[in-house]
Amino acid sequence: MSDPGRPSSGRPAEAGARRVVSLVPSLTEAVAATALGVLVGATDWCTHPADLDVARVGGTKWPDVATVIALRPDLVLANREENREEDVAALRAAGLTVHVTYPRTVPEALDELGEVCGLLGDPDPEWLERARAAWESPRPHVATIAVPIWRKPWMWLGDDTFAADVLKRLGYSTVHSGRYPKKSVKETTDLEPDIIVFPDEPYAFGPGDGPEAFPEFRCAFVSGRHLTWYGPSLADAPTVLPDQLS
Repeated sequence: MSDPGRPSSGRPAEAGARRVVSLVPSLTEAVAATALGVLVGATDWCTHPADLDVARVGGTKWPDVATVIALRPDLVLANREENREEDVAALRAAGLTVHVTYPRTVPEALDELGEVCGLLGDPDPEWLERARAAWESPRPHVATIAVPIWRKPWMWLGDDTFAADVLKRLGYSTVHSGRYPKKSVKETTDLEPDIIVFPDEPYAFGPGDGPEAFPEFRCAFVSGRHLTWYGPSLADAPTVLPDQLS
């Protein structure tokens, strides 16, 4: 399967931002796929494309604000949930333009990605067209699931999240409500999910770390990037995630 986030799939922006710092891994991938060469900075957690060669500005929660300012970007990309308000405020106080995203559903993500790409001079890149087409038809309900995103304490994906909407549109409903509730193993198993779904991020669950707490339940492992990132991975998520959940 081709990787839509490779830099070669992008093109130089004809109009719009020319120097971009991204504080959001999924948006870093989106920029790299849309406007080749405009990225000048990204976080340490920006892992796609794999050979991205730009200045690193620290983590999403604790970016080096001085480094971002020194890169002289004409656009900084942030996310309300991943980045701290005080960092966004400090960047704006320094005179930088900061565009903050906060999608809660797949349609919102596609719309916000169109806005971001528009700021780069290409509001409808090929990968975004494919992503829109991939999500045109929600699928019928298949199973109820519980999705841990952390342990010690156990934290879970609630139904009021972007990732839960991704799953819902693929036919999987989460048993937990809200955003990211802290629930014990017993509180979760009492809800009788059909599958315990382990993503590999933000916590790196794996066959030896997670399923042992749920010996009587069917477990599945999914790509955290395809589940939680809103960017080029959305074009492939409707194929990748059901295969991993089947």
